[in-house]
Amino acid sequence: MRLMLRFTIPVERGNQAQLDDSLSRALKSLIDELTPEAAYFHLDDGKRAGTLVFEETDQSRLAIVNESLFKHCHAAIDIQPVLNLDDLMKGLE
Repeated sequence: MRLMLRFTIPVERGNQAQLDDSLSRALKSLIDELTPEAAYFHLDDGKRAGTLVFEETDQSRLAIVNESLFKHCHAAIDIQPVLNLDDLMKGLE
C-alpha cells in the first residue's frame, strides 16, 4: 500500500536536534528504512516539516518507522494511504 507520512518538528527541539546532529541521523534513518518514492522537506506553520511517499506491505513496521522521529525530534506524525493518478483512475473504472 502506498502511504504518505507527514511530520512536523517543534522549533526548539528541532534547533537542539540540528545542533547535536540527531536531526540528520533521524532523517537518514527514516529515508534508509522507507526508501521513499518521493521525499520533500519544507516548513509547516514555521516548523521543520517533511512529506514522504512510500510503499509498505507490513503495517507493523510503522511503529519502527515512527520511533526515530518521535525519540530524536519529538515530531508530530501523520500517516495515511494515498493514490497516484493511475491508482485513482483504476479505482474509478
